[in-house]
Amino acid sequence: MSAALDTEAVAVWLTQHLPGFAGPVQAEKFSGGQSNPTYRLTTPTGSYVLRRKPPGVLLKSAHAVEREFRVQQALAGTDVPVARMLVLCEDADVIGTPFYIMDEVRGRNFDAPALPGLAPPDRHAIIDEMNRVLAAIHDVDLAATGLTDYGPPGNYYRRQIDRWTRQYHATATDDLPEMTALMAWLDAHVPPEDGQRTLVHGDYRLDNLLFAADGPRCLAVLDWELSTIGHPYADLAAVIMQWSMPATPEGRGLRGVDRAALGLWSDAEFIARYCKRRGLPPITDFGFYLAFSYFRMAAILQGVKKRALTGNASDPERGLRLGRHVPEFARAGLAAAKETQ
Repeated sequence: MSAALDTEAVAVWLTQHLPGFAGPVQAEKFSGGQSNPTYRLTTPTGSYVLRRKPPGVLLKSAHAVEREFRVQQALAGTDVPVARMLVLCEDADVIGTPFYIMDEVRGRNFDAPALPGLAPPDRHAIIDEMNRVLAAIHDVDLAATGLTDYGPPGNYYRRQIDRWTRQYHATATDDLPEMTALMAWLDAHVPPEDGQRTLVHGDYRLDNLLFAADGPRCLAVLDWELSTIGHPYADLAAVIMQWSMPATPEGRGLRGVDRAALGLWSDAEFIARYCKRRGLPPITDFGFYLAFSYFRMAAILQGVKKRALTGNASDPERGLRLGRHVPEFARAGLAAAKETQ
């Protein structure tokens, strides 16, 4: 099955289902993503964004564009900025996979968390807004937004560890003792529930946010594929995990960066400000949440590698490069686990 977009089929379907739409459609694929292929659609009536499942055989529950559409539609009008959802097509016969259409949000996107080119006060403001939006996601009223059933009940970490262990085994291409040890440690150290059951984004990082051109205001949070109802510290730890990566185009982290000189926040400052925003006490045993984040990222990258090898990746060459980092994430997860012992 080809990943090429059938623009004629898209135009016919949108003419029937999107009021005010008129073709023809020109499509430009956004680069860099490893998950659901995403395209800018240029038409006589304006620009839209189409997001679809990738072609080929997929893992069960993976690439659920239907869930992405639902959660972003539910968040309209809340303190969480999202693009306006327009229409969902669940009929795979139209272009080969389900897809949805949303408004295009034009804003600044930052790949590097060091925010090169900005002045220190502007960097500080961007990270503060990132912190605010994260707290807003976790403070979403699930009942008011109709999202109480967006994730199953029960211990979130138990569920996630079991899920990603299965996914990892389904896509494993090498024998990695570090990953085996990390999965065993997490399996034995799942924390008891503490009463927090919130919306979680699942892939919260700076490059999944769009910011206004003239200031730090976040215009939209992107890529909700891994969102569910769960425990908020998973998102928080994911930010800290990302910052621990090398400060390279591939790593997109802050390792070795003089954060204070650049106006960036320390890990402790980010966590403390988040807790203050949500009225929470200091977090104990943060090493578990960090180890979990490394584990899940390792499992995700293993899936990316597998899709690249089988020809289903959005960007196969980059997918193979990312897949080489799986052992590194597993080792980092084990190091974080030792911090709790």
